[in-house]
Amino acid sequence: MDTNDTEHICPPSALKKLNNPLRRLVHNPRRLFGEYIHPGDTVLDLGCGGGFFTVDLARMVGEDGRVIAVDVQQEMLDFTRKTVEKKGVLDRVTLHLCRSDDLALDGVSANFALAFYLVHEIPDREAFFDQVARALKPGARFMLVEPKGHASPPLFEKILADAEAAGLKQERPLRIVMSRGVFLQKI
Repeated sequence: MDTNDTEHICPPSALKKLNNPLRRLVHNPRRLFGEYIHPGDTVLDLGCGGGFFTVDLARMVGEDGRVIAVDVQQEMLDFTRKTVEKKGVLDRVTLHLCRSDDLALDGVSANFALAFYLVHEIPDREAFFDQVARALKPGARFMLVEPKGHASPPLFEKILADAEAAGLKQERPLRIVMSRGVFLQKI
């Protein structure tokens, strides 16, 4: 599978909905994961889309930190670039185009990873979780959130089993409106 195989992936036409400022009422980044992000951290924003979380992550990691905004669609990364540039945090963000079958994060050592409404779109979850686990430092946290409409309870349990098989231990469940979520920790 290559970057052109995007029929199962959220299209750029959804950016208006995904980056709607009202979304912050439900998915406020500081409230959701702010306690886990520290100045100087390296953070993975997996499936960054239009950069909804990227800006806040970049502010949280500060001038000495780094956010690696990862997406399989160049158009999403282009939109993220405009967003973070407009907000004045482009110098803290690395835009990273990956393939649907390879995150290509060799050499990355991250303190935190975020996959928000992404994993149900991944064709090979086992490979995805293996690659995420390799990119995380021991003890690092991984916030995984899926929309209830795309991840039934049995599918979400299978997703969690795949994550655990890669060495990502369930730490605590999350309560997020219309979502299923969990904090995982790399063992």
